[in-house]
Amino acid sequence: MLRPSKKMLFAIEAVLDIAYHAGGEPVQSREITRRQGIPRRYLEQTLQQLVRSGVLTGVRGPRGGYRLARERRRISVGEIVRVVRALEASEETAEELPSSELGKEVIRPMWTDLQEEIMKRLDGISIDDLCMKAYQTGIVSEVTQKMDFTI
Repeated sequence: MLRPSKKMLFAIEAVLDIAYHAGGEPVQSREITRRQGIPRRYLEQTLQQLVRSGVLTGVRGPRGGYRLARERRRISVGEIVRVVRALEASEETAEELPSSELGKEVIRPMWTDLQEEIMKRLDGISIDDLCMKAYQTGIVSEVTQKMDFTI
C-alpha cells in the first residue's frame, strides 16, 4: 500500500499551518508544534530542509520563525513531498533490493508509473487549495483571532 511517511505528513501540515496561521508575522516552530502536535525533532530538520529548497524562508531573531517563500498558490504539495523524499533518500530504494525478472520488468515499472501519477496529482494541489479547504471546513485561523480592526 502506498503510505506517506510521518515526516512527509508533518512537512505538509507544517507548511499548511504556516500558510493558514501566519498573517504578516513569521510562525515559530513551537507554535506549529502546539497547534499540530508535531514532535520538534521531526519538525526542525524538515523546516530547515524546506528553507534550503526554497519553499520556506527562515527569519532570525526573537520574533523570528518561518514564512512561505512564495505565494501559497505557487507552492504545490508535490514540491513538499519531493523535499521530504530527498531527506529520506538514505533509506534503501526498490532498485537496490534483489528481485526476479518479473519484479524488475513488470512490478517495478508498474510501481514507478503509479508514483508518477500520484506526483502529478500532488503537483496539481496548491497550499492555497488546502487553505481554502481548511476555511470551508470551519477550521479557525489564529490570524483572525489576532486581528484588530479599530479605525
